[in-house]
Amino acid sequence: MSVTILAVILGLQLKHLVADYFLQFDWMVAEKSDITKLGGYAHAGMHIVGSAIVLLLARVSISMILALVVAEFVIHYALDYTKIHYSRGVSIDTSPQKYFALHGFDQFLHHLTYLAMTYFALVAFAS
Repeated sequence: MSVTILAVILGLQLKHLVADYFLQFDWMVAEKSDITKLGGYAHAGMHIVGSAIVLLLARVSISMILALVVAEFVIHYALDYTKIHYSRGVSIDTSPQKYFALHGFDQFLHHLTYLAMTYFALVAFAS
């Protein structure tokens, strides 16, 4: 069981790296601050596709995967939307400490989401 836990956490971390840093395009970033535009939804959607793949590989039930990715979609979108609004006017050039503090806190919250997803997926798997 501990190897499965580590594999799921590693898979979700790798998925996060790819979705947040390699597959997040400029138009997504530009549109994440507006709930009427597609960018933030597309970005959160990429995250849940990646998470679903990781959870499928871990043999988590389809019903649990659906519950987890719906929750992740809402949480991921809300975290990104909130970060955009709290970090307005904060630039890496003018306020590097504040910029990295906000960025780091945002990433920490996303990673807490993955720990919670792993917990719920594997508790359900064990029962």
